[in-house]
Amino acid sequence: MDIQNMKQRFGIIGNSPSLNRAIDIASQVAPTDLTVLISGESGVGKEVFPKIIHQQSSRKHGPYIAVNCGAIPEGTIDSELFGHEKGSFTGAHEARKGYFEVVNGGTIFLDEVAELPLSTQVRLLRVLESGEFMKVGSSKVIKTDVRVVAATNINIPEAIHSGKFRQDLYYRLNTVPIFIPPLRERKDDIHLLFRKFASDFADKYRMPTTQLDADAVRLLEEYRWPGNIRQLKNITEQISIIEENRTVNADILRRYLPSGQFNELPVLYKKEGNDKEFSERDLLYKVLFDMKKDIHELKKVVSGISNDEVSPDIQQHDSMLVDPMEEMRESIEIHHASEVSRFEEPIHPSEVVEEPLSLQEKEIDMIKKALQRHNGKRKNAAQELGISERTLYRKIKEFNIDQ
Repeated sequence: MDIQNMKQRFGIIGNSPSLNRAIDIASQVAPTDLTVLISGESGVGKEVFPKIIHQQSSRKHGPYIAVNCGAIPEGTIDSELFGHEKGSFTGAHEARKGYFEVVNGGTIFLDEVAELPLSTQVRLLRVLESGEFMKVGSSKVIKTDVRVVAATNINIPEAIHSGKFRQDLYYRLNTVPIFIPPLRERKDDIHLLFRKFASDFADKYRMPTTQLDADAVRLLEEYRWPGNIRQLKNITEQISIIEENRTVNADILRRYLPSGQFNELPVLYKKEGNDKEFSERDLLYKVLFDMKKDIHELKKVVSGISNDEVSPDIQQHDSMLVDPMEEMRESIEIHHASEVSRFEEPIHPSEVVEEPLSLQEKEIDMIKKALQRHNGKRKNAAQELGISERTLYRKIKEFNIDQ
């Protein structure tokens, strides 16, 4: 089957050379039993390619299952994948088959494979190398014939360096790598995708199709799309439902593009020996970035006051108003800390001193708001916060957050 027919069958939109290359590799590797590792940012459509591989293989009549490794709690992931015996742990009232036993003769898609705990990675490596595994609480070896396709949106070599992913498992999974390009590298495909989504939503909601004028198309293609295809689809649906005018210009489109929310933040390299997850540091930087904007507003107010209205003492202290974000960033880099407990702005002693903000309280507040916005759905809240669902689950327990 050629690439165009493949796109039509699996609903793939776009003519990017890098996208065509990914489809071509998937088609060529499908008839084999080689393990495939699909990499790419969140929202690029990685979940389509395991289906291509399965449907074009000799296993197409066998079972197919997709498992989101990041959505399963660490305490139950082994049971989910490999099964358990009755009484093997609290709550195991009866024996259960795992996915690797159920999908025997078919294909299993392990999404977010880098989220697997190290102990589970050892079990997975044994399955890949020998086709054997044992249920939780059992000493009986079970054979299985399963084709594994894995996907990740993180840099696994960095995870290996930080001790979070096994190098031998990476090389075993990465027999055939497939890279899915982000939407910002497929600029010519962005408008095609928008038109397809707009047409689908017009049919779904029984309304005329939304269209973009030339300036709006240009803005659409210039935007970086941090959420990739998933974000584009959501925005297209919002516009289709909310806007009465069926022709959208750049000013209207700009209202739906969150410009400040997705600014690229400084990221520190994770050093060995740091026991905090890298995603926690990203979350803290988001908090600090919001604080920095508030401080800049304060600076503008201070600089707008004329010198004759300000006492000499305040003038002297105004020269000391520096950007504490830089000091905070340097402190984090020196100590390799993933949490910062205090963040204070220099003020004049005669002014009322506010209680320093606690980053932990700010973090808890952000998590609560994200959960409220998504009606308690942890997966959506974790995506908004930029952390894995497992990390969010742990923080909810750690901070005793009511949902």
